[in-house]
Parts: sequence; C-alpha cells; structure tokens
Amino acid sequence: MKFNHILEMWKETKIPFDEIILTEEMIETGMDPVIIKNNMRKLVEVMLTEADQNYGKKHESLTGLTGNNAEKFLKHTPKMLSEFNYVATITALSTAENNASMGRIVACPTAGACGIVPAILYALKKVYNANFEELLSAFIIAGAIGNIIAKKATISGAAGGCQAEIGTATAMASAALTYYFSKDAEKCGHAASLALKSLMGLVCDPVGGFVEVPCVKRNASAANIAISTSEMALSGIESVIPFDEVVDAMYRVGKMMHEDLRETGNGGIAATPTARKLVEDIKKSWK
Repeated sequence: MKFNHILEMWKETKIPFDEIILTEEMIETGMDPVIIKNNMRKLVEVMLTEADQNYGKKHESLTGLTGNNAEKFLKHTPKMLSEFNYVATITALSTAENNASMGRIVACPTAGACGIVPAILYALKKVYNANFEELLSAFIIAGAIGNIIAKKATISGAAGGCQAEIGTATAMASAALTYYFSKDAEKCGHAASLALKSLMGLVCDPVGGFVEVPCVKRNASAANIAISTSEMALSGIESVIPFDEVVDAMYRVGKMMHEDLRETGNGGIAATPTARKLVEDIKKSWK
C-alpha cells in the first residue's frame, strides 16, 4: 500500500478516506471490511479504557526507573500547554508507564510507542467530547499510516532506530488528529510527513534494554509533536516531500545507523556513566 495511491483514490471518488482505506485493505488481504473495522473498534475500546483507568496513576515498573511521571504531571498546573496538550501528555505518560509495569496496552505500533496514539484519541474524547465513531474513523487513518510504514520501511527499533517506533506512532497520531478535524486526506499526508521528518534519525537507546528510559518521556514529548504537526497541516502548511518518500528516507537512515543505536542498549544515553551505574545497581538489587 502506498499513500499516494489511496490519496488519488480519495481525490477521484471523494469517498470518505477511512472507507477507502478499509476497501484497499480488503483488496490486499481478502478480509471483510466489517471484520477489519470491528477489530480496530476493539483496539480503540482498549486504548480508551486503559487511558481512563490509568490517567495520572502511579505505577511500579520492573526496574523502578519510571512509574511516577504521570502522577507528577497530573499534580502540575501547566504554564504553557493547552488543556488538550496537557491531557494528551498525561495520557501518554500514563500509558507508557502502564506498559513498563506490565499493564494492558495496545502496541501502537509497538509497545515502546504505545502512549502516543491513545494520548490523542483520549484527549479528543476528554476535551472535545468526540464520539466513538469519530475516534474510530481517525484511528483507521492512523492504522493506514502505520501499515504503510511497516510495509515500505520498518516499525522496529532494532531494525530502524526509535524513529521507526516513536516516529511512526507520531505520524499515525498526527494524521488521526488531522482527519478528525478536517476529513481531508491530503492534509493527513502532510501531517504524517511533518511528524516523521521531525523525528527522523531518532536513535533507540533504552537504558539496560528496558522500555522505560528514555521511552516513557519520549511518548509524552512525541504526543505534543503530533499535535503541533497536525496543527500546521490544518493551517495549510504542506510537507515539501511527499509521505511515501519521507518513509523511504526514514528507512535508509535506519539502515545507516550503527547497531549500537538500534535497541541494543549499547549506545546513546544507554552508554552514559549514569545509565551504566543504574543498570549495575538494578542487577545487584535482583540478586
């Protein structure tokens, strides 16, 4: 599936973009669009349920390196963020910390990037009172963006760095948010492109190999990148480079990364003296 292909179908037919995506998926996989939509419905239900139950909640992670960030942010009165950004940030932190404590999440597209899309969907529900069907339609757009990246490039941090995980999730969230407000497929492509370009080259460097530091806080900052890039796309700002080409570029960048920067825990911040001492302390506490 190429974005340009489904975009041209939308321009020619003016059928709602989410319906075009479901039809294209049926052509590629042979699956009934109703079944595909129902499967996606279940994923949205889980994301919203877990976001609601874990909102600002304190967690106990495997290592203790994270777990109280969402709680801290819930108690904080924002000085610069809008209500929407604030809710999205808390949700991203909560969901990522829920993952770090072995809670139920939707890998969207991966566990390490699980907080970004739910952050956007839950903020739409909480701040804009978005109904479920609107959120489902937006999620279908997000799914298409993730599917394109997975097929054309990679969504694996081990294969392409964190740009493939956090970057993909941010592109998905930005496109979903843009679709909710505009129903404009072309703007969704620009939003996804702007988001992915903003995180291109991001390395995957989890301290100790655990999906905690810097993963949890990256989910929160990335949710805000999704919001800002969507806002740009909604204003009419366009990505000079088409989405399909941005995905190809991301894949090439990932291939150029040294293996130490691709989820091995051997490079980036994972290789800092503090990180290494933390890992040694964790190992000692487990003995």
